[in-house]
Amino acid sequence: MKMMTDKELDERVERAVENFMAGYGCCQSVVAAFADLYGLDDTLAKKIAAGFGGGVGRMRMMCGAVSGIVMLVGLDCGQTEGSDREGKSACYKVVQDLLAQSKAENGSIICAEILGLKGHEKAASSYVASARTAEYYKTRPCAAKVESAARIFANYLKAKGC
Repeated sequence: MKMMTDKELDERVERAVENFMAGYGCCQSVVAAFADLYGLDDTLAKKIAAGFGGGVGRMRMMCGAVSGIVMLVGLDCGQTEGSDREGKSACYKVVQDLLAQSKAENGSIICAEILGLKGHEKAASSYVASARTAEYYKTRPCAAKVESAARIFANYLKAKGC
């Protein structure tokens, strides 16, 4: 992977937010903003990440944007040999470090908790996707969480020297 400038990383963070504002789920938005770095095309990235929105299938478990971080770390440094315990441990360490950053920034990595913080209405678990209206965007902090997750991953790449 070639060294990216701060501007290029910022553009990827902006792309993640633009994806979300275009109607994609939190996870799709984050993963698709970086997937090409790993040879994954936009459509396949969005398909792989599609079920993780709304805290995994809209069950309000782990935040979709945070799930996006996990997927990207796997693409970046995931081990490919079942017996590679060192590689697996190294990947887990990166995941834990980046998710700790997300929790520190956002108060939680759990969708239902994030939606219940700072006066946001706690969302019910349902498989029915919300309509993306102006009212939706006013009552949900999700765009900011997508931006946070994308920024955390961009900073990780920058610290790695990518």
